[in-house]
Amino acid sequence: MASERTTFVLIHGAWGGGWNYQRVAEALRAKGHVVYAPSLTGCGERAHLLDGNINLSLHIQDVLNLFKYEGIERAVLAGHSYGGMVITGVADKIADKVSALVYLDAFLPSSGQSLWDINIPANTARYLGMAGDAGGMTIAPPPASFWNLNAADVPAYERLSGPHPLACMTERLKLSGAHTAVKKKFYVWATELGRPSPFKPFYEQCNGDPDWETYALPCGHDVMMDLPEETTRILLRAAEQ
Repeated sequence: MASERTTFVLIHGAWGGGWNYQRVAEALRAKGHVVYAPSLTGCGERAHLLDGNINLSLHIQDVLNLFKYEGIERAVLAGHSYGGMVITGVADKIADKVSALVYLDAFLPSSGQSLWDINIPANTARYLGMAGDAGGMTIAPPPASFWNLNAADVPAYERLSGPHPLACMTERLKLSGAHTAVKKKFYVWATELGRPSPFKPFYEQCNGDPDWETYALPCGHDVMMDLPEETTRILLRAAEQ
């Protein structure tokens, strides 16, 4: 079972914020755990800092600083969607502080890859077009239907989601390989996206690999909003000794 008191660091995806994890964070805290769900620079409640120069490296530094200034010595680190790029970069810097990695329908990059390199080309073309419509430096949020979001969550998505910096998608992640020292790894695939999923290949890559524990959840892309109880259960599983 999960240790008595575990620290969780939950990283959102593009166009999101810490608000994406509200239900999961509340459930974990109710069980006595410590939960951080930061909004990356330019996102969520930090949307006023949005700038076209924000890139993946800055978002990785956001999380590294969280560990440093909150004195986090050991944590389950989870990332949703684009957040998979971020948590991989973070784990490569501070693997000794990460007890488990959890990818929630997330990108799983190798060294030298950008999100563009591992996304579906049609999605990349769509996002580039959206960036062009906004002047080229940020990408406006896709409609909620693009993620097959629960109808009840559509109003919150439309109210709270915001533009995401293009450079986060184009910067290639440079890894030393230190992140491979994190032995507990989990991949969660959302099976009901309603269109070709860029995340299915990562699930297939991890499924059957003894180094990974995998789950296929019958929901849209935002697993922590669509199925918060199941997401919480998986996170608690990642916290088990």
